[in-house]
Amino acid sequence: MPETVGDRVVVLGGGLGALLAARVLAGAYREVILVERDEVVDVAGPRRGVPHGRHAHGLVARGHQIFEQLYPGLTQRMIDGGVRPGDFNGDIRWYFGGRRIRPAISGLISVPATRPVLEFHLRAMVQALPGVRFLQNHDVLGLETTPDRRRVTGARVQSRRPGEQPTVLPADLVIDMTGRGSRAPAWLSELGYGRPAEDKVRIDLAYTTRHYRLDADPFGPDLAMIPAATPSHPRGAFFYRLPGDDNRVELSLTGVLGDHPPTDPDGFLDYVRSLPVPEIHRAVCDAEPLDDPVMFRFPGSVRRRYERLTRFPDNFLIMGDAVCSFNPVYAQGMTVAALETLVLGRHLARGRTPQWRSFFTDIAGQIDAPWDFTANADLGYAAVQGRRTPKTRLINAYVARLQLAAAHDAGLGNAFVRVAGLIDPPTRLLTPGKVVRVLRKSRWDAPRPDPAPAPAARAQAQAQAQADHL
Repeated sequence: MPETVGDRVVVLGGGLGALLAARVLAGAYREVILVERDEVVDVAGPRRGVPHGRHAHGLVARGHQIFEQLYPGLTQRMIDGGVRPGDFNGDIRWYFGGRRIRPAISGLISVPATRPVLEFHLRAMVQALPGVRFLQNHDVLGLETTPDRRRVTGARVQSRRPGEQPTVLPADLVIDMTGRGSRAPAWLSELGYGRPAEDKVRIDLAYTTRHYRLDADPFGPDLAMIPAATPSHPRGAFFYRLPGDDNRVELSLTGVLGDHPPTDPDGFLDYVRSLPVPEIHRAVCDAEPLDDPVMFRFPGSVRRRYERLTRFPDNFLIMGDAVCSFNPVYAQGMTVAALETLVLGRHLARGRTPQWRSFFTDIAGQIDAPWDFTANADLGYAAVQGRRTPKTRLINAYVARLQLAAAHDAGLGNAFVRVAGLIDPPTRLLTPGKVVRVLRKSRWDAPRPDPAPAPAARAQAQAQAQADHL
């Protein structure tokens, strides 16, 4: 990468996507300013600007690899902070359609940190980058442009302290990473440009989360129990240990299409009882609650098609959830932001300010597969509105059969985990050999026993997976 592309880049937003982008921007611009409305420096807990941060968060395998590539040592920092890593399949009890998939060592490392913990450690590493600074407690008011409105020259911001006046931050490049609530479409309209078309899949999802301290360990050598929501079993959960040795756990319940987990304690426990994994209810029914249940609602996935625009101002880019906001139960969002960061790095390596048309085209290529994965899965629910092509119906039927077969076939479970983790393309699930195994084993009535990997094999595989990615 050349020494510098420009003097200053202003990133609107200070969340995980912005923290990732800061790594490649710091090598191309003398100054990188991250504008964030919340107070974020040295903040270790949930923050108002990330309402989903109080609930279960997942970083799938490909995302972890890119995070560690951009910030070597991040995984070890979290381990030192009490986060316990493990294998994505061998150490997590996955349930689909009410059945546990047969466990096996996948070789993909899982680092189950909460969103605030991940942000805290990543932000500390960003603060050490030369030329990077946070402008926290500031609102973004809009864009500054040349008189002909063809090029963005900076951003208008305002401190949240009473009595402060708006100010302009001049910049060679402005990147909007303000998330799902991005005002970029409105800004474009005000400047005389068209708004991007939007693809939407409304799922009416809610998370309700509560924390407990347990008297007994329900996990054994495993990290988590995850009964994933499916059309046949639409109530789901994420149940896992929190960092530390004090037996604290987080339980996030999920429900779609208005069947939302209640926030009253009795209703919350009734919902837990309805899950297809009775071990979860047994673990928490008499446990010590550490807080009251709290809910987060997510109306649906939205993809803004900036790559289809024919006019757009220069020196302005949009990334992350501001482009595509995914249903969070599939844990794709953070990893797609990481993939977009790699695209940004490749464009900066050309030695000039990234051009909007080619940039949006390139990140669209990274979004396509995860979007199809999540959108098709949500369209598997009969009440979700949307166009179902014959291909969509066929894929959903096949995936349901694959998940049934994975209760008997550990290789199919690993293959699914690799695709869901964005390691392999979905076509890897459609090889002739896998199709035959899916069609044959999905007809079996009851899963075989779920033997855990032998301790020595488990330890060896975990050590090798961690060595591969640290």
